[in-house]
Amino acid sequence: MWEGAEKLVYYLLFPSLLFNSINQTKFDWGGTSHMLIVAFVAFFSAAFLGWLSHFFSKKNPKTWASGFQTSFRFNSYIAFAAAGRLAGEEGVALMAITIGCLVPIANGLAVWALAKHSESHLFKELMKNPLLVATSLGLLSNLLGLKLPDYLALSLARMGAASIALGLLTVGAGLMWVQSKRDGALIAYWTSVKLMAMPTIALLLGRYMELPPAQLNSVVLFAAMPTATSAYVLANRMKGDGTIVAISISVMTLGAAITLPFWLFFLK
Repeated sequence: MWEGAEKLVYYLLFPSLLFNSINQTKFDWGGTSHMLIVAFVAFFSAAFLGWLSHFFSKKNPKTWASGFQTSFRFNSYIAFAAAGRLAGEEGVALMAITIGCLVPIANGLAVWALAKHSESHLFKELMKNPLLVATSLGLLSNLLGLKLPDYLALSLARMGAASIALGLLTVGAGLMWVQSKRDGALIAYWTSVKLMAMPTIALLLGRYMELPPAQLNSVVLFAAMPTATSAYVLANRMKGDGTIVAISISVMTLGAAITLPFWLFFLK
């Protein structure tokens, strides 16, 4: 059941949320440019720190490439749910801008790492990635000023709302545990990068750039998210090591229950 639910969210419901949110959002590129700079710096810093694990990992390249993506990818289901709860429509809009810009890059980087160590072709995998396609189409339609008819936008909005609830359920259903001490050390490193280093960079840089409170809250919340559950689907579809990804997702999701309140406290 849960495998089917995960695919439903990954291939249909969540792409609907991404496309509709980005298509309907009025982007204030000038007003949010500093926030996006902070998000990009935090994201690429986490990716670089995650890549450094290649030098001390004793895993085979395919296993490392599968887990590497967990150090920088973000759980958009939790991000949208938290942003809406904390800041309403403004929070969702700011999160949509950030996620809309970084989903294609995050997916592209993850696909690149897995394609490099497997028989998959990078361009083909990118074109087949539903999150990347939905985000790209949403940005393109927004820039061109193309808006969906109300009845289609309403349908996609309802599908998107379902993706958050079902996505959160699949997060819990997919929890797995560390199988060896070696797995534990590597996963602990990726978890530290994702839940501690990335939001620290976002918070310090955001305050240095004097972001407005709403934007600072949004970008730190984005950076503090646990890794994406879709990383497991991607690793399995590209014949990677789904087990180490599933364990990383479990550890980071449970860890975020402790670290997220910590970061929200600092934002007050």
